[in-house]
Formats: sequence, C-alpha cells, structure tokens
Amino acid sequence: MTLNEQELIKRLQPRPVRYFSQIGSTNDVALEWMNSGTAKGSIVVADEQIKGKGRLGRVWHTPPGTALIVSVILHPQAHDLGQITMLGALAIYDMVKSLGIESVGIKWPNDVMLNGLKVSGILPEAVWERDRLVGVVLGMGINVRIDFSKTELINSAISIEPVLGRQVKRVDLLVDLLARVDYWSTRLGSDELFTAWRNRLITLGQDVRVKTADKEVTGLAQDVERYGALLIRRADGQIERVIAGDIALG
Repeated sequence: MTLNEQELIKRLQPRPVRYFSQIGSTNDVALEWMNSGTAKGSIVVADEQIKGKGRLGRVWHTPPGTALIVSVILHPQAHDLGQITMLGALAIYDMVKSLGIESVGIKWPNDVMLNGLKVSGILPEAVWERDRLVGVVLGMGINVRIDFSKTELINSAISIEPVLGRQVKRVDLLVDLLARVDYWSTRLGSDELFTAWRNRLITLGQDVRVKTADKEVTGLAQDVERYGALLIRRADGQIERVIAGDIALG
C-alpha cells in the first residue's frame, strides 16, 4: 500500500513533512531543505527511493510500498556529532522491539539486526559552514516487506513482517520511530544514550574483521568509546582503534 500524504501530514503535525511517491535520495532533498533554514525535526519521506545512499558510496534501490524511508533534519551541537549514528540505531532498535520482536540487536556501528540479519540502514550527513555545524540529516531505511528470498541479499538482509508474522502500517512505524528519534535527540552527549547503545551491541566480545578505507583489522571486539570508535584487540595483544568500516563477525 502506498503511503498517503494527507495521512502522514495529519499524523505528524505540527512537524514539517515533505512526501514523495518516488525520489532519488531523501537525504539529498533534506540537505537542500536544511540549507534553506527549515526547523529541527523536519522530515522527508518517500514511498520509493531509486538512488539511496549507503556507506562507501553504495547506491540502493528501495521498491515502492516495501520499506520505511525517511530523512530527519537535526541541529545537534558539533561535539555530539559522533553520536548521531547511535541515536538512529537506538530509535530503530526501540521501534522494532516495541512490535514484540525479541531477536533484535545492533551490529557496530549502527546496523539493526533481526535474527542476525540486517533490517535497516542509517546514513547521517553533516553540513558545515567553515567551522560552524549547520546541521545533520539522518537518513534511515527500514525493510518492512522487501522479499530478499530470490536476491543476493538472502543471507544478509531481512524484513520486519516475515519475522513478525503479520502486516504493519508504515505510517504507524514512522510515528513511533520519530517519537524515539525525538527522545534520543534530547539525550545526545549523555551517559544514558551511550550506555543504551553500548548495551544493545551484539559485536562486543566477538571476533571481528573490519575493512576500513586503507586496511583490514582483525581481532576481538573489546569495547567502544563514547563517540563510537571500536577498540579491537589484535592477536598480538595491541589495541586497534577503528572509527568506521565494514565489519564481519566471527
């Protein structure tokens, strides 16, 4: 079922909303909107996204009617920028958990997992004017009813409805998700946010392999720092600090 623009606006008021039945990237539109001075919490929502942006420049196509695709405009303090991905992961985790699904966890740094498979993607993009942070667009894509059974992602991705065993309304998910984004936004930089994110990680204590832009790091995921860096104990006992990268468990 296609999202209804009028229902979205009614359910989310007074939050500013821009809805598209098809879009290249919600993040791109939100970035333009943010630069025009729109308020914190404004969102861009799409039913279909054909040029969604992932990590390392990847492009994703999300078919119509199958996912929740939203970008939220935020205005955090610059020193809290490192916790935006934590905020997004926590909001999605809490929303999915509220549906009664137990097998939920966060794979460092921000992939929400169901039954060990990825159910969502998060991409924050910040805009600066010299040394001043203008704001951040937090893009989130959540698989609701995408069928991965005949795709190359069958062993790595999953949707909510097959796990839940029933249909859900995407607008209901969106209302709940944004309430949780608002909640965690007010706690950026706090012990509460960091501790909640750390406690939900399924990565710590596991052997991992992380591919960064220029190298590969393997070892035991020992801990995380307050603003998200992963501390890996290598086989030689040295601690390697990794800020970002693609991670594989085991």
